[in-house]
Amino acid sequence: TRDPTDRKYAKSHEWLKFEDGVATVGITHHAQGALGDIVFVDLPEVGKELQAGNPAAAVESVKAASDIYSPIDGEVVGVNDTLSDSPDTLNLEPHDEGWMFKVKVSDPTQVDALLSPEDYEKLLAENA
Repeated sequence: TRDPTDRKYAKSHEWLKFEDGVATVGITHHAQGALGDIVFVDLPEVGKELQAGNPAAAVESVKAASDIYSPIDGEVVGVNDTLSDSPDTLNLEPHDEGWMFKVKVSDPTQVDALLSPEDYEKLLAENA
């Protein structure tokens, strides 16, 4: 499996790693592959309140511009500023150095409702 097993996944191809009440969010390997070479990243501002399923960030690739959705409700407590200078990090390291933003989670039960790595792999297989 290409997707790490220590996190949850959204049907819109974001991943979430939940630790100590804070979720780190990024896009999956599948998402970066579908987007192609990413040339610009627009991150949310620290302090912004996000709602699950609503756009939180955006990326532009050589193919298209695409919204990145928040998988959970909460307040942005950090963003990955290195993506502004090196947006291709999302292509090269989508699950590690390419994390996008951190959210102080309002409702931890929302994390449980996201897809397990196995269910996300099934989703990819069904849509292949």
